[in-house]
Amino acid sequence: MGNEIHITENAAKRVNTILQGEPAGSMLRVSVEGGGCSGFQYKFGFDTAMSDDDVAIERDGVTVLIDALSAPFLEGAKIDFVDDLMGQSFKIINPNATASCGCGTSFSI
Repeated sequence: MGNEIHITENAAKRVNTILQGEPAGSMLRVSVEGGGCSGFQYKFGFDTAMSDDDVAIERDGVTVLIDALSAPFLEGAKIDFVDDLMGQSFKIINPNATASCGCGTSFSI
C-alpha cells in the first residue's frame, strides 16, 4: 500500500482495554462493507487469527487487522477513539471518503 493506515494512541489504549475481556491473542479487525446511508460502512470486530493477506497495524502492544479487500478504501486513514458529547466511539478519518453520514459510520468515495 502506498499510504499507511495509522492508529492513534487513544485508539490503541481503548483497544488494549477492550482486549482484556477478549480471548488471548485477540486483535481488532476493521473492515469496509457495502451499506450504510452513504454507500460504505465501517465494521469493527475482534479476531484471533490473521489471514495471509491481512494488513496488520501495530501500536503500543495492540494489533489492528484490515482485510485485503478493505485496505484500499482505508489507505492513508487514521483510526482514532473519541470520547465527546456524542459518546465514546472509534472514529476513522479517511482521506478517500468524499462524503460521510452525520454519525461518521458510513462514507462514499
